[in-house]
Amino acid sequence: MMKTRLNVFLIVLLAGLTLSLSGCGGDEVDPPTAEEETIDDPVVVANFKHLRTLKGHTEIVWSVALSPDGTKIASTDGSGTIHLWNPNTGELIKTLNEEVSVRSVAFSPDGNILASGSFDNTIRLWNANTGELIRSLQAHTTGGVKSITFSPDGKTITSGGDETIRLWNVKTGELERTLKEHTRFVYSIAFSPDGKTLASADWDKTIHLWNPNTGALIQTIKEDIDEIESIAFSPDGETLASAGWRESIKLWNVNTGALVRKFEWHEGGVSSVAFSPDGKILASGWFDNTIRLWDASTGEHIQTLEGHTDAVKSVAFSHDGKILASGSTDYTIRLWGE
Repeated sequence: MMKTRLNVFLIVLLAGLTLSLSGCGGDEVDPPTAEEETIDDPVVVANFKHLRTLKGHTEIVWSVALSPDGTKIASTDGSGTIHLWNPNTGELIKTLNEEVSVRSVAFSPDGNILASGSFDNTIRLWNANTGELIRSLQAHTTGGVKSITFSPDGKTITSGGDETIRLWNVKTGELERTLKEHTRFVYSIAFSPDGKTLASADWDKTIHLWNPNTGALIQTIKEDIDEIESIAFSPDGETLASAGWRESIKLWNVNTGALVRKFEWHEGGVSSVAFSPDGKILASGWFDNTIRLWDASTGEHIQTLEGHTDAVKSVAFSHDGKILASGSTDYTIRLWGE
């Protein structure tokens, strides 16, 4: 009898505790949904450090480029000198000389040809291994060659200068096409990774997107305030970054021309932009002597690299993303890595 009463007591006690606990927290909380349990994308982290400084130029370093295999860095300056360096040792491999200031330099996709664009309106193609001059192309009429780039298949070299973009056959040196829509000097050009789109930007705050195979103008993007110094495609070809003279970087949707994101800083303008090969980081060279790294997907500023003593004119990643090179008005190239 006692055992039966004890069991009844325990059942009543447990029932009361259950009712009490269910009422303590107010309304019942539903279990988390699948969306609530979703883990956010990992935060992009950059931890670049200064690796070495390359010294040998006697004037402004206008442009830097890394060979696809990572064995060479090319740099150009205002005296007409092109230096080729070993990025792993800092050793000067070879020096190529022109008679005029060299504004832009680019390696062909196979790394065998080095192209340089000069203030005498000429493109020069060099054997990147021997330093031998292959040919010279009279590219533009005035203002110098501001920017050069190879098509992804390596068959075309493209130059921006005066108010035009010109496309040349690398093998024959023949002019294939001239694109005319800009009203001021074309400062920067870039091919999309698939080679189907060519972007060009000028100081009239305008970006044009072209079909390089037909010369057809696909789309025009008008900036509101910024004269454009530099443009770069993301590795997936969906986004175009532009660097503005007035302290901002903008990302544009290539398909729609819509502004996707704006990065702002309040000291100096931007001279150069480059995406890391995985597209996660956008590097920018600034007139306040720094390089700033950004999370390309969020616009978050993630790191500032300091060391140059004058404006940074050019930034470029190695093809594996392990090295970032910067060229400056202080006559040096700095290499950065994680």
